Amino acid sequence: MIGKIIKGIAGFYYVHTPHNVVYECKAKGAFRNKKVKPLVGDDVEIDVLSEEMATGNIAKVLERHNQLIRPAVANVDQAVIIFAAAKPEPNFNLLDRFLVMMVRQEIPCVICFNKQDVANDEQLRLLEETYVRCGYKVVFTSTITGQGMEEFKELLNNKTTVLAGPSGVGKSSIINVIKPEANMETGEISQKIERGRHTTRHSELFHVAGSTYIMDTPGFTSLYIEGMEKEELKDYFLEFEEYEPYCRFNGCVHMDEPACGVKDALAEGKISKIRYENYKFLYEELKQQKKY
Repeated sequence: MIGKIIKGIAGFYYVHTPHNVVYECKAKGAFRNKKVKPLVGDDVEIDVLSEEMATGNIAKVLERHNQLIRPAVANVDQAVIIFAAAKPEPNFNLLDRFLVMMVRQEIPCVICFNKQDVANDEQLRLLEETYVRCGYKVVFTSTITGQGMEEFKELLNNKTTVLAGPSGVGKSSIINVIKPEANMETGEISQKIERGRHTTRHSELFHVAGSTYIMDTPGFTSLYIEGMEKEELKDYFLEFEEYEPYCRFNGCVHMDEPACGVKDALAEGKISKIRYENYKFLYEELKQQKKY
């Protein structure tokens, strides 16, 4: 029988099958010998031990079409990066870190700004202009008013989608709207610091319908980009590509070089100052990282 791992806890893997039964499975010893660790999102072949108890063994992990390192999940079709439009104000530096991580892992990205109902028109316009210009799909939602939720649901159809973003932006509330029986713990926002508690402690897939799955991941308040040379960073700011042919020097990193097409585009307002400032910040961070 073929199924998909939706959760893994303490050596047990919970496998959702096409007839909507979830089997509690252990991985056979052969996996340990081969140092293969099944991941949430893996499509697997299972041997059923008991239909009545819904237990089985994972016999085979089918070929993965991709694998994320953090969170450690497999077969993701897209990432939806969720930030609040306001309360708390979006941390653009953190948002751009998420985008770099996902683009680097070749995962298509959608940006969702939740809490649309508490943001003003000027705030919403800035968010849209900044990220649509980079080539990203941007959606605005509110779980309070229901605005944007139908469009959000349509984005998920027949895909395995990982939801990522910091705590307190409403990821779990969005999942509760889409899949009420998930009954996620939504947590409370601290009135003093306007930041959420970490309410998700492990990666878990939720089956929505057919071949549609969504995954919530633990919230992040900081994110370090690891294992990357500073010269690579420019490749993950997608809006730079259009202007790089106008750089005088091959390998221009758009920092201090003269006659830089990207900096010219910045000066002309064609590239977002917010994005470029975050690029510079991340470049300097990578430059300072110790090499071990």
